[in-house]
Amino acid sequence: MILALSAWWGFAVAAGAAIAYAVLALVSPRLGSTTLRGLLLAAWLLHALALADGLLGEPPRFGFAPALSMTVWLVLTVYAIESRLFPQLRPHWALAGLGSAAVIVTVIFPGTSYHVIASPWLPLHWALGIASYGLFAAAVVHGWLMNRSERAIRLAVPTDAGVPLLTLERLTFRFVEAGFVLLSATLLVGWLFAETLYGPGLAWKWNHKTIFSVLAWLTFAGLLAGRARLGWRGHQAVRLLYLGSGLLLLGYAGSRFVLELILKRA
Repeated sequence: MILALSAWWGFAVAAGAAIAYAVLALVSPRLGSTTLRGLLLAAWLLHALALADGLLGEPPRFGFAPALSMTVWLVLTVYAIESRLFPQLRPHWALAGLGSAAVIVTVIFPGTSYHVIASPWLPLHWALGIASYGLFAAAVVHGWLMNRSERAIRLAVPTDAGVPLLTLERLTFRFVEAGFVLLSATLLVGWLFAETLYGPGLAWKWNHKTIFSVLAWLTFAGLLAGRARLGWRGHQAVRLLYLGSGLLLLGYAGSRFVLELILKRA
């Protein structure tokens, strides 16, 4: 719980990040662009420090909540970079609200302590998996914006995305492609080097995490193949994106949620 944070400053930076995100979510429409960017940068940095407190502490901790929190942080990182590349991209209060919720949940459920790590390469394996989570989550956000823009065009009302529909579509599938590459690498490494990463006797197993992750991989592979060969786009493509992302979420975060909170197993 909260006392699991490595020091008082760990709780302080997490609280600061949650408050900064909450302020952004509540009053962002009334803030100037300079103030908005400054507050987002402060929240982003505090969020990064809160994550580092868990991942680099003694002992390091990881679980479903830190995984979700890091995914949200990566999405916000992508969004902040894009706002520089596309100044017309408008901020969405929902992302800031999601950031605040992710930080709070991680404070409450900081994850499992890893006193002994079987391989120094295990954190790299984690990083590949979480990076793929972040890229697919960014694709989901862009797919959601794409659907909103498409609906606004059909209804002949102004869109609030601030970016042309074709640009949103192109960005969405760039993130899907990059996430698919990282997910493929994560599964391949887990299959080939499971005992090296997790220890003797812990080879590749067809458990819930593996099954959901492979199903997600197949869904994304089908989405990319359908787009390349059949020209899938719009709602059809976004629905498959949502399905694959949901399966991937169940693969690690869902499995860890059941283990940590329901079965009370590390």
